[in-house]
Amino acid sequence: MRNLKLLKSLRSTELRGPGSPLRLSVRADTGSLLVASHCSITEYDPRTGQVVSEASLTAGGFLPEDGGGAVVGLQDLAELESACLSTAGGDVVLFNFNTCQLECVGSVDSGLTSMSWSPDEELVVLTTGQETIIMMTKHFEPITEVGIHQDDFGEGKFVTVGWGKKETQFHGSEGKQAAQRTIQEVRPAAAWDDRAPRVTWRGDGQLFAVSAVCLQTGARKVRVWNREGVLQATSEPINGLEQALCWKPSGSLIASTQRHPNKHSVVFMEKNGLLHGDFTLPFSKDHAKVRDLLWNSDSTVLAVWLEDLAAGEDQQVNLWVAGNYHWYLKQSLDFGRDSRKAPVCVCWDPERPLRLHVVTRGWTSVTYDWGWATERSPGTDAAADANVAVIDGDKILVTNFRQCVVPPPMCSFELQLTSPVNQVTFLCQPQGTNRLAALTSDGQISVYAQGESCDRDVRDAMVSVPGEEPLALRQLLWLQDELFVGVSSSLPPTSSTLLMLRPPRDADATLTVSSEVEVDGVVVSAVHGSQTGTVALQLEDGQIRKLRWGEPPLVNNSTLGCSINFPVPCVQTALCSISGEEYLLGLTDRSHLYAGDTELASNISSFGVCNDFLLITTHSHTCRCLQLTTLSVKGLQAALASDGGQNDESLRRVERGSRIVTVVPQDTRVVLQMPRGNLETVHHRALVLAQLRKWLDSLRFRESFECMRKLRINLNLLYDHNPKVFLENMEAFITQLGSISHINLFVTELKEEDTTSTMYPRGPESSPVQTRPVSGQKKVDVVCDALRSAMESMDPNKFFLSVLTTHVKKTVPELEVALQKVHELRVNPPRAAGAVSAEEALKYLLFLVNVNDLYEHSLGTYDFDLVLMVAEKSQKDPKEYLPFLNMLKSLETNYQRYTIDKHLKRYSKALHHLSKCGEEHFHEALQLVREQKLHSEALRLYAADGAHYKALSCAYAEHLMEQQQAEQAGLLLWRCGEPVGALQAFASSSSWRNAICTAQQIPLPADQLALLARDLAEKLIEQRRFAEAALLLDQYAKDCEEAILALITGSVWEEALRLIYMHDRQDITETNLKPALSIFILNMSSKVEKIFCRNNNNNDNNPRSSSSDEDGPDCPDAELYSEASSVMSGSKYSQSNSRVSSRSSKNRRKAERKKLSLKEGSPMEDRALVYALGEILTTEVHGLLKALVLFQFDKQAEKLQPAYEEALQAMEAAVPEVWLTGPNSTANSIMASFQQQQRPAAPQPGRHRLSSLFIHNSSCDVCLCN
Repeated sequence: MRNLKLLKSLRSTELRGPGSPLRLSVRADTGSLLVASHCSITEYDPRTGQVVSEASLTAGGFLPEDGGGAVVGLQDLAELESACLSTAGGDVVLFNFNTCQLECVGSVDSGLTSMSWSPDEELVVLTTGQETIIMMTKHFEPITEVGIHQDDFGEGKFVTVGWGKKETQFHGSEGKQAAQRTIQEVRPAAAWDDRAPRVTWRGDGQLFAVSAVCLQTGARKVRVWNREGVLQATSEPINGLEQALCWKPSGSLIASTQRHPNKHSVVFMEKNGLLHGDFTLPFSKDHAKVRDLLWNSDSTVLAVWLEDLAAGEDQQVNLWVAGNYHWYLKQSLDFGRDSRKAPVCVCWDPERPLRLHVVTRGWTSVTYDWGWATERSPGTDAAADANVAVIDGDKILVTNFRQCVVPPPMCSFELQLTSPVNQVTFLCQPQGTNRLAALTSDGQISVYAQGESCDRDVRDAMVSVPGEEPLALRQLLWLQDELFVGVSSSLPPTSSTLLMLRPPRDADATLTVSSEVEVDGVVVSAVHGSQTGTVALQLEDGQIRKLRWGEPPLVNNSTLGCSINFPVPCVQTALCSISGEEYLLGLTDRSHLYAGDTELASNISSFGVCNDFLLITTHSHTCRCLQLTTLSVKGLQAALASDGGQNDESLRRVERGSRIVTVVPQDTRVVLQMPRGNLETVHHRALVLAQLRKWLDSLRFRESFECMRKLRINLNLLYDHNPKVFLENMEAFITQLGSISHINLFVTELKEEDTTSTMYPRGPESSPVQTRPVSGQKKVDVVCDALRSAMESMDPNKFFLSVLTTHVKKTVPELEVALQKVHELRVNPPRAAGAVSAEEALKYLLFLVNVNDLYEHSLGTYDFDLVLMVAEKSQKDPKEYLPFLNMLKSLETNYQRYTIDKHLKRYSKALHHLSKCGEEHFHEALQLVREQKLHSEALRLYAADGAHYKALSCAYAEHLMEQQQAEQAGLLLWRCGEPVGALQAFASSSSWRNAICTAQQIPLPADQLALLARDLAEKLIEQRRFAEAALLLDQYAKDCEEAILALITGSVWEEALRLIYMHDRQDITETNLKPALSIFILNMSSKVEKIFCRNNNNNDNNPRSSSSDEDGPDCPDAELYSEASSVMSGSKYSQSNSRVSSRSSKNRRKAERKKLSLKEGSPMEDRALVYALGEILTTEVHGLLKALVLFQFDKQAEKLQPAYEEALQAMEAAVPEVWLTGPNSTANSIMASFQQQQRPAAPQPGRHRLSSLFIHNSSCDVCLCN
């Protein structure tokens, strides 16, 4: 639905020469024009009006001086830096651009009728006066010469395989009569046909076609040849085929013209010579002749060069465009009847597809540059119809996209004019954006206003604009009801003139130029900003000017307040506001999108601005929608550069090649056109969400709900957008929705997910809203409770089904409550008109919930009427449920409920009801408790002084024993009066104090008590609880010697001495105590030295950063440490990494110690070593020193005490390195750290941040006697 819009026209009258121009060619590298006339060849620069080079054809004898010669071909050869021309006399001449010399490279005695070079400039085809074709290379070496008229069809001749006769074959829509149809006689070519052959090449240079008049019939026939000069196909006999011939560069079709008895058509042929489509020219068959057909370089526009047969010199050039299998006449250039203005040469530019060059008989050259543009109404409010106007000859096809989407070439309505339309513009005033004006080829402006009725107000006015060439007025803008602004060319050609067109004071229908504004530069686009009223002009070099269109009008050479000059010219522009600042957006023909001088993206195929949004389509087949009010230019760059996330609302995938046609203002619809021409309407997610947020902010819940339901937006957004406002306006929400089904749909879609952070995330600039108005409650429960409360207060009978839905949808479905309400409705049916019956309510409830689940929940209400009501609506066989229900009815109430609850696997409730059933059912209760592990609940249901409680306690104790919780089992048994069982439990758990108490409570005989004490002591020794084991052996087993040996084994020296002297066993001192001291001192020294050395080596050789150490055993490098490292055998410092609760500071420290391991290479090895040293120094060394002094081990004590003091000093000195001051540091460690930092030596990096756990002034001051 795009039109061709004239960007600029360059008119030059500087070129002069004898005779008239005959041939025209364009130099691809310089853009200059090559014009061959009856006398000379001239290279001319149309931008400067200067002749670059020139050579006389008559002086060299290539053309006669009387002007009777003719040039039949002219071609620029970029590789040879020359131009090749051929004359009717038979000469082929090269014109060198550098030397301006002519060179004849060949001559044909019979003369030449045409010359055509292949697109790759490797081959040239010449047709001679003897009706032959000569093919040569670019160096003019002959390849072949064949006759034009061949009797054979060619290599592509159709083959008949003999499958049936012609009479029995299928003939399509023509029916069986096609078999009997006789071949019509072909009439000769028209009288005005010049009988000269026409040659045209396919775009890839592999085939060329020749149209020539057949010698037998006198009619034209088209033959297709390949690159080697071999005939491929001959066209079928076509009655009325004319001279024009042009092969579409894309290679699909060959265009020509055909005169029918009742119409004049442009026809298309395939390479096999068969016709394939046509379109009719908009005039009668004898009105005009087609001088030539010209495809542009990208095959999008077909130029038809016409000459009026009646008027003689009246010539036109029409530009046709195809879309959706329809041909549109987009531009009509009427050159009038002045013979001096009639075009004699027309050609497309080889580099710019939409640039057309025309040279008139009066030596005037005009260059037209067009661009593609979609003419859409500029309205931004809801009253705008989103009209799009498509030019189609003398008709304007207008489509109202707010009301309907009509695929072209159909439309909402057609506007019929008297002449072909060249420009369409809409009124820029906000109140009249649905009005449009059309400028026709004869200079008339027609204004159309759409009214409420089918009739449309039409006003016509002629435009008086100075200018000799067609399309003298371009870039037409309708700023006010009686003010038009247009651009016209001026002299010099590097400037433009802005024309302010107004109607005169009198009533004649002519728009006159009320004022003119000169612009230093060629204006290629003029665009109006709907929000600010600014008119921005773009010059051909990318500069931007601002038009002040007041009285008097003025062009401001300064920009729009920021540097917005485009680096390169743009073919499509639009004004918009980005973060409150006005910018001009521009799209180049190379798909680059600019905001001023900033490139936003480089893969844009189309864009549009609507309200506060920028919509673009890309060559990666996406449609992006970005909100301009929340993004800066840098933000736009970043957004367009990103690929978008999964929930990126700004991105949408579209079909390959889609382009934006229009965006319906204040709506969510975006209309896209596919490459083949059909339309597609999409609701872009960004536009939808923006519109929904506006509606929700204004409490328009009904419009929001309908839009979300239609476009499949999650209904949770109604609440998630602003929960507090939604809950406060619950009644308004219910009233606006009105429909019960709509409310139910909303409730059933509720879920805990916050859609504003997952599916539809808000932008970073959006203001935060309260997402959870009620703390501690779930979203679904909050909304259901609020909805139910509001509906019950408004009309409980009307919204009864919705109330049931709120019960069912809760996080824990309240099915029993819903069933009870249905039952109440059945017992007390409402009398209000339109109220829901119990049958309908139950049927709806069965729709929401599985019938089996509902049946089970109805059983849980213990209401058999309700159960029967549900069962009757289910698919259950009465033979299945009636016996079960009858059995239940026959039971005692509590036992009945127990049976129901057990059936429903509600065991806690079942136990509660069974506890009320009496003595005879206790065994059943005990079995239920054991099976379902309900011991705690059972103990709460029975009195503590009863036999049932004791039996339950014993059962609970058995369960605890199975769970390895023997101490708790013992307490429970002791509590309920089972000391024997409690004794066994305490003994197995090493709870020796409780075991002794229960043993004395039984009471046990002395010998058995002693035996018990020995067994407990053995277990305590295994657990390294030597002091407790010694107490048992001494006091209860009455074995002082074993008690003393246990203390010596555990290095409890002072307590061992106490028992030795208490029981007068000094002999043990010499036999056991002193030898144990000697062995222990040796083990202690080596142990401390080994741990201390490992710690130093670990700090020196393996420094690790605190960040990695903070990761603990789960750090990435933990797996690199050796799993086979040696572990200190028997070390009680190796701990597991079990999870420990950290409810207090003591527990936290304990949990930290549990993470430590003395395994070499472990991530926490250094910390484990520090803790091990601390425990040894604080618990073992002090008592050892005192024992050594007491028993005169002075030498050993002298060695141990300095080592102990040295270790303390070394550890205090290492405080700043090992334990950086932190939240867990002690006062001593912090002071030591500060004192250490004042020393010159800097701490080594990578030390651990630990608290000082054991460095205190605890040195042992012991007097050593020599």
